[in-house]
Amino acid sequence: TFLKKTAYFLIGSIAGLTAGIFYMKRIEPRWPEITRIPIYHPAIPPSFHHFTIVQFSDTHLGFHFDFDLFDHVICTIQTENPDLIIFSGDLVDNLLTFVDVQKTIKLLRKLKAPSGKFAVFGNHDHGGYGSEKYVHIMEASGFKLLVNETVPIYNDAKDRIMLSGIDDWILGNPDLEHTLRGLTRETFNILVSHAPDPADQVKNFPVHLQISGHSHGGQVQLPFIGPVITPPLGEKYPEGRYQIAEDFVLYVNRGLGTTRLPYRFFARPEITVFTLQHIQ
Repeated sequence: TFLKKTAYFLIGSIAGLTAGIFYMKRIEPRWPEITRIPIYHPAIPPSFHHFTIVQFSDTHLGFHFDFDLFDHVICTIQTENPDLIIFSGDLVDNLLTFVDVQKTIKLLRKLKAPSGKFAVFGNHDHGGYGSEKYVHIMEASGFKLLVNETVPIYNDAKDRIMLSGIDDWILGNPDLEHTLRGLTRETFNILVSHAPDPADQVKNFPVHLQISGHSHGGQVQLPFIGPVITPPLGEKYPEGRYQIAEDFVLYVNRGLGTTRLPYRFFARPEITVFTLQHIQ
């Protein structure tokens, strides 16, 4: 009886472990979730009420994120009919060895948004000639790459919000003072920063919403514990919405791909849809 129980336990344990690994590698990483986040603020012009922004991030092409899945993600984003599209960095896992440049451009060109498509550098987008390759891919795909830069986003009513993009905090040369100069709290201001944790610095500037990625939600989370491993500058704010200050919200997208290990557990890939809401 003891031997039978031991055998059943071992068989059950092995079966459970095998099923768990299969789920973490084959199911959850290919199961993107659409998260809908309303953003309420009096500085949002009434004519921007219901203006939609779709964020996607951290695809890490070339590391267990294939082009069939990428195409599905692109189609999913487009079905949202976004007014504005933001990519918050880490397009390719290793740009120096990546060769599917034209294929990537072809897919990214499918994305359409009347108010434009914008992107920032992530840490995997920098380094040697890889930086130049990333710039080429994004610009050829119709994305405006924001590197320590602020641009106005106008609508048909000629009202505007302001969109800023900061260079990567790990391998780039971020400059908040230069990027956010001239902004006032009377205009609704959005900052795209690949890394989320610098929000503790951003809160000292007139930014209302920071959109980030980088952390992947830890990729693997344990119940009651949370993310097992988070990257530098993605440790304090690993995923979701944070009220950093009274007038400043941070949202951290879990990304779509994986890096280092091809696993996700309780950290589903994510596409975020922000809807701006004017309030009195």
